[in-house]
Amino acid sequence: MSAPVDTHHHDGHEGDEAGHGSLKGYVIGFMLSLVLTAIPFWLVMGKVIASSGLTALVILGFAAVQIVVHMVYFLHMNAKSEGGWTILALIFTLVLVVITLSGSLWVMYHLNHNMMPASMHEVRNMP
Repeated sequence: MSAPVDTHHHDGHEGDEAGHGSLKGYVIGFMLSLVLTAIPFWLVMGKVIASSGLTALVILGFAAVQIVVHMVYFLHMNAKSEGGWTILALIFTLVLVVITLSGSLWVMYHLNHNMMPASMHEVRNMP
């Protein structure tokens, strides 16, 4: 007697449309990445915006959009993937990064202000 042959493949991806990307999705992501890289390059090299501070802000905006494009098209992160846990992990990571960066900047700013002696005269009179 031979054992029955299982014709169903159970690889854990049934009904998981968000798990894998298609060639069309990868091409769209690649094209968006090219555009989101070329525009800031053109802005800087062509000196399109006179203010360097404003140029930096525009480039940071394009960088943020490009991060989202990479997460959606290449990392396949959306609210449906893995029951929403990837988005929850991303939000948690972003909260921790914001807390760490803002806290570090706050400490460094106040450290400079609070640790500097009031005058060099006080430094010379210290024991």
